[in-house]
Amino acid sequence: MITGGNSGIGRAAATHLAEQGAEVIVACRSRGRGEEAVTEIRRRSGNDAVSLVMMDLSSKSSIQAGCDAFKAYHDRLDVLIHNAADFDISRKEPEYSDEDVETVWATNHVGPVFLTHLLMRELSRGEQSRVIMVASKGLVMHPFLRVNLEDPEFRKGSFRVDKAYYQSKLAQVMYTYWLAERFRGTPMTANCVRVTNVKIDINRYPSVSSFLKWLYSIKSRFSISPERMAETYVWLALSPDVAGTSGGYFDENRQRVGSNRYSTDPSNIRLVMELTERYVPGLLANPS
Repeated sequence: MITGGNSGIGRAAATHLAEQGAEVIVACRSRGRGEEAVTEIRRRSGNDAVSLVMMDLSSKSSIQAGCDAFKAYHDRLDVLIHNAADFDISRKEPEYSDEDVETVWATNHVGPVFLTHLLMRELSRGEQSRVIMVASKGLVMHPFLRVNLEDPEFRKGSFRVDKAYYQSKLAQVMYTYWLAERFRGTPMTANCVRVTNVKIDINRYPSVSSFLKWLYSIKSRFSISPERMAETYVWLALSPDVAGTSGGYFDENRQRVGSNRYSTDPSNIRLVMELTERYVPGLLANPS
């Protein structure tokens, strides 16, 4: 299963996985975009075992419904890739989901944690199941970033979408380390991808200013293709070379990289996961 598998890196990864003969479930919040992507992935890969499950990562009720739909036809899950993300660069004010959670925090951190939590039994039934989180190389530019334990949703503090995004991605790195520790002694693994500059379709953000569009046009000259970045996803998902590797953070060249000191401190990881349990009750009590 790959969230956000309808576009960009997620779509490229879903296509590569299908080409390798994997059964692929694309999790997407838009039925129209999802169905179009599934049709195209099937065509390009020659693999008809590609399906769609409706899921909005900002909504726990939607994630629950998507998991119920998945479980109706599957009793195990071998690979779960948390690719979907909310990073609307034109956003000036925080937005809140129908469940009243700030959407960047909900989509990029709470949603992936909740989804994994709901699918833990199916993951445990795999021969060697793998959970793959996705973070960003942009975190390198924020070496002193911390997760705001008191106000992760910007209820009180000033909002910047980049600040919200990188906070959520830092939390995902820390979740990777926590989950890998939880998986110790089991055949399950948890790793994270550090996504570098990747060419994006700037037309997805129609309200972006002409200046920002110009900046992205310059940036794209130094960016890699979604297909190139997806290679690391596929390697972590399928390669026997990383069958026993857990708690790793890997770049586009499949090289292990580090994260900031704050994110590797066990006490900080514990505090972030205690914060996360407020959104995902029972998370810390699950011994799996």
